[in-house]
Amino acid sequence: MLFKQQALLRQKLFVLGSLAIGSLLYLVARVGSLDRLQPLCPIDGRFGPRSQDEIPLRALQFKRGLLHEFRKGNATKEQIQLHNLVQQLPKAIIIGVRKGGTRALLEMLNLHPAVVKASQEIHFFDNDENYAKGIEWYRKKMPFSYPHQITIEKSPAYFITEEVPERIYKMNSSIKLLIIVREPTTRAISDYTQVLEGKERKNKTYYKFEKLAIDPNTCEVNTKYKAVRTSIYTKHLERWLKYFPIEQFHIVDGDRLITEPLPELQLVEKFLNLPPRISQYNLYFNATRGFYCLRFNIVFNKCLAGSKGRIHPEVDSSVITKLRKFFHPFNQKFYQIIGRTFNWP
Repeated sequence: MLFKQQALLRQKLFVLGSLAIGSLLYLVARVGSLDRLQPLCPIDGRFGPRSQDEIPLRALQFKRGLLHEFRKGNATKEQIQLHNLVQQLPKAIIIGVRKGGTRALLEMLNLHPAVVKASQEIHFFDNDENYAKGIEWYRKKMPFSYPHQITIEKSPAYFITEEVPERIYKMNSSIKLLIIVREPTTRAISDYTQVLEGKERKNKTYYKFEKLAIDPNTCEVNTKYKAVRTSIYTKHLERWLKYFPIEQFHIVDGDRLITEPLPELQLVEKFLNLPPRISQYNLYFNATRGFYCLRFNIVFNKCLAGSKGRIHPEVDSSVITKLRKFFHPFNQKFYQIIGRTFNWP
């Protein structure tokens, strides 16, 4: 009797085991067939519509994986063609201003699934040697993207370089131009601080900010000092307006981008005719860093490089007052041109 029960039990276990193995083999075969079939699916069907008004959110996920591999050069021509990826000339450029927050703006805009950023400053239009290489060289410096996405690059030297407006106009007369500015005196000191840090790394001495910003012979503001000249925003913008109407520019408040980034980013989304996608979820304040960091999804977060937010050296208050008084009339003219005011002294 016991022998029969044991035999029956072994038979049942054998049947159950066979069913389990059969199910597992079916699943493996099924997944394999899906993997083989997936590349045959139309790209449009898998990633949603291409229209500018209906940006597929799934493209955001792809940007963090597939496009990252392509940027590193780990893709074949067949893979690029399969996914319908292209290297596009930028439809928008962050042209300045140096130490205004250009890197922060670019990284934050990259949160949008319809935006793909160039990871490095290209310096095509402000560098004669690069410019001589031609527009095709420039295009090949751009990241891979889907046709519906907007490629954006940033090179803050563009804003102050005389030849650049005409060169960009010849490439695309309808391009959208982004300028991010900070309070002019603060920006000039930040500019000085970055150069000072570079000198210190090389164990070189450097003049104090006061000696560079103020002409010792006249005791007036030294307009030959590059950090001062860059902060005269209206002078540079007037040169750009010879080629582009003011409607093609959007001015971003760099000071507000630090303390309250979302409203500034929403204004840029509107300027670029992008559907609103960046939300408060994508931005969180890092108390240790003192800056907002970026949240792309539940897994991937990113903070700006540690070089951001350098501590400025102490500057004589009388020099700060003199600089602010000097910049004031230029600021007023800048407000009139752009139709926006800032809380600058």
